[in-house]
Amino acid sequence: MLNIKSRILATTSAIHVKDADGVPMYDDDKPVRIIVHGPGSKAFGIVESRQSARGVKRINDNEGKLAAVSAEERRAEAAEDLATLTIAFENFDLGEDGPKGEDLFQAVYADPGLVFITKQVTKHLADAGNFKPASGGN
Repeated sequence: MLNIKSRILATTSAIHVKDADGVPMYDDDKPVRIIVHGPGSKAFGIVESRQSARGVKRINDNEGKLAAVSAEERRAEAAEDLATLTIAFENFDLGEDGPKGEDLFQAVYADPGLVFITKQVTKHLADAGNFKPASGGN
């Protein structure tokens, strides 16, 4: 009989960031990576709850009707959610005087010129296979 716990997902995963052409990025010889919380983590639950609450609020604010979200608002919400799920950026930042920590994460994810990063992280998070134990990410 299979012990299903032998298939439990890791709580974190690393993403080797690719540039807009799909080429893995490096700083000198060090990989540019983003470390994220996985689907079974507390952070993931917080984001899912926040997303549900936003949807309910929009419906309540619009008298029970679905309401469209502007591109700017959607980008800001996605940046906030991805920043919550991000543990660290490795080997990249926004410059010596740039933001740090969660402010850095939000700034990168909210920048339309860096949408290729946001899309990679979103895609990575959606695939539970990226969180198999000892997963190297993508």
